[in-house]
Amino acid sequence: MSAARFRKIALGLPDALEGAHHGKTDFRVRKRIFATLGYPDADWGMVKLTPEQQSVLVEAEPEIFRPVPGAWGKGGATNVRLAKADATTLKSALTMAWRNIAEKPPAKSRAARKT
Repeated sequence: MSAARFRKIALGLPDALEGAHHGKTDFRVRKRIFATLGYPDADWGMVKLTPEQQSVLVEAEPEIFRPVPGAWGKGGATNVRLAKADATTLKSALTMAWRNIAEKPPAKSRAARKT
């Protein structure tokens, strides 16, 4: 799997947009990140999964998936080894990450939280 293929699959999801943060390419839906390319380096991507989804993927495909080190990983952030991932596996992981963000209700604004 190449970074270009990761990008194509991510941008093929409904309303997905490419952006950047901390010098890394990211993919967003409704202004919220669901995936990143190049983290921790060019050989990897990252998908935002639930801890349960992460556990299933890491157990099933340990050569492809690993938790991101630290607190982000404990929350479900999962690295994807691009060279080992096939298109079907990657599309499944990206779709899960996209759904986790796209189907989540929008966060309340600070003003709305104060009322």
